[in-house]
Amino acid sequence: MKFIRGIHNLNYQEKGCVLTIGNFDGVHYGHKILLSHLFFEGKKRNLPVIVMIFEPQPLEFFLKKAPYRLTNLKDKLNYLFQLNIDIVLCVSFNQKFSKMSAEDFIFYLLVKKLNIKLLIIGDDFRFGKDRKGNFFLLKIFGKKYGFEVISTKTFCKYGQRISSTFIRQALYENNFLLVKKLLGRNFSISGRIIYGDSIGKKIGFPTANLYSYYNVLPIKGVYIVQVLGIKKDPILGVANIGTRPTLNGKKKRIEIHLIDFCMNIYGYYVQIVLIKKIREEIKFCSLSELKNQIKKDILFTKNFFIQKKNNRYNI
Repeated sequence: MKFIRGIHNLNYQEKGCVLTIGNFDGVHYGHKILLSHLFFEGKKRNLPVIVMIFEPQPLEFFLKKAPYRLTNLKDKLNYLFQLNIDIVLCVSFNQKFSKMSAEDFIFYLLVKKLNIKLLIIGDDFRFGKDRKGNFFLLKIFGKKYGFEVISTKTFCKYGQRISSTFIRQALYENNFLLVKKLLGRNFSISGRIIYGDSIGKKIGFPTANLYSYYNVLPIKGVYIVQVLGIKKDPILGVANIGTRPTLNGKKKRIEIHLIDFCMNIYGYYVQIVLIKKIREEIKFCSLSELKNQIKKDILFTKNFFIQKKNNRYNI
């Protein structure tokens, strides 16, 4: 898969292409069905398969408090790589681009640059200045410039449209089983391990601090996790997502205690897979009380995986 960042780095697609456009946040089950369709059409036409995404995502550009991301850019590209995409074009969503008319978007980008032969989009797709572009406008221009436009149907599960919004709600409700079904995998947060203030180490439970710019989640609490990216096999851990009220913290942080593990992992880029919520984050009267609770959390986590091996849990 080739990654092209910026329209200015995109060469004219002489052969043409099949294309889809969107945020693809989470690269969830609905996205996978759409991209499978796109791959089929590209193979049938012997044309490259291109996905156009945006950085920042449009709502992040227009809103001060945009919905949090399910995946950062690096993880999104990894998931797309697994789906037979030839090219991912990442368009910079800036002031100039936001003012481009729908007609100019079609003519200068889709036709003149990408030379599209087929565009597959969601039935709610809007584009161009003031969101004036839609499926019907694309059909009109498709006839004019010789490209086909297909609108995908809405994909539903459990009586609801599969969407990033639906997945966020399931996360908020700590319904990780539903999230797994909607994503087609366990939900995870990725980022680099950075230095913290070593409070955990001082009380006997060192933590890895995760820096993850796009994944500062509205969920909070203590979670059973598996950590990928350090060893060949996942490492069992307990993660605290929150402000650390016992330490009078203000900023939300992601801290993970790796169980029965001792190794310097600063600088590692890791994936934290959330399995189950253990409890809410609470303020303890002392570090001693916090230490005792952490012991209980670790014991609960170990027992959870013992019972999992006995087929009592399905993760």
